[in-house]
This record gives sequence, structure tokens and C-alpha cells, in this order.
Amino acid sequence: VTHLLCCLSLQEVGPTMVGDEHSDPSLMSFLGATKRNMLGNHFWEYYVNDAPRVVLNKLESCGYRVVSMTGVGQTLVWCLHKE
Repeated sequence: VTHLLCCLSLQEVGPTMVGDEHSDPSLMSFLGATKRNMLGNHFWEYYVNDAPRVVLNKLESCGYRVVSMTGVGQTLVWCLHKE
């Protein structure tokens, strides 16, 4: 089974968005993520207050690896893969 996960961060120190309303609840729990709905959005997201490097280290310990990274405006996006 192949999994793809994207992490977003507006700052280098956090908070880091780690999932959407359809994300694996056990993985979100492992990351210590909180589910929230921002005013004006019609969707839920999971976020952590950790810096992206902390989140990426946790995901690496679960077998995920970074396959790409880009910047979109002031937002940083990492795509990870797990087999």
C-alpha cells in the first residue's frame, strides 16, 4: 500500500498543518495533531504547534520519506511517501 502525505507550514517554526478531515486518525494522534475548522473554511484540518522539522522527524520514524518540497508564497509544502 502506498501513502502520500503533505505537510504545510506558514512559518519555519510552526504551526504545521499535517492533514485534512479524511486523514488517518491514528497517525494524527501519533503526531499530537488537533482538528480545527478555520472561520470561513468549509473543511477541517489537523495541525500541530511543532516546527516542520519536528513533524518530519516523527514521520520519518514511521517510515515516511520526503519526495518533494516547494514554496507557495509564504507557505512551505512537503510531500512524503510511504510504502
